[in-house]
Amino acid sequence: MATATKETILTEGLKAFIEEWKDRPGNLIMILHKVQEEYRYVPREIAFEVAHILDIPLAKIYGVVTFYHFFKLEKPGDHNLQVCMGTACYLKGASDLISELENLLDIGVGGTTPDGKFSIEAVRCVGCCGLAPVLMVGDEVYGKLTTEMLPEVLAHYND
Repeated sequence: MATATKETILTEGLKAFIEEWKDRPGNLIMILHKVQEEYRYVPREIAFEVAHILDIPLAKIYGVVTFYHFFKLEKPGDHNLQVCMGTACYLKGASDLISELENLLDIGVGGTTPDGKFSIEAVRCVGCCGLAPVLMVGDEVYGKLTTEMLPEVLAHYND
């Protein structure tokens, strides 16, 4: 029998939120946002629970999760490295930043390091065009980056 983990148990707070939103229009997206806020992604076991509580097919949940780029089906690393690929960042070398991060961490975009510490994500404009190219780690913004600066940025998160 599988052992229950945080990712397989629907918390009481989340159950209450689902009950509150259960009969409202547009409830599924709001509930999935809450799930992702709590778990940082949408775990499969939790998607099953939500489908059961809302009495909807699991396919409907996966249809929403796979349609919207915001939702994640895989657990991101503790430090999700988001490289802005908006026009300004792209023109100033964001793709070089991604290539160097992939090289330094030995993972691709969308991947997570085996220790679960880092993941890499290419994102659309983060609104810091004057600082291009930009890397975000959580709420921290690193601007005017070069590939040579990346080892120092990563070292900051190697606890």
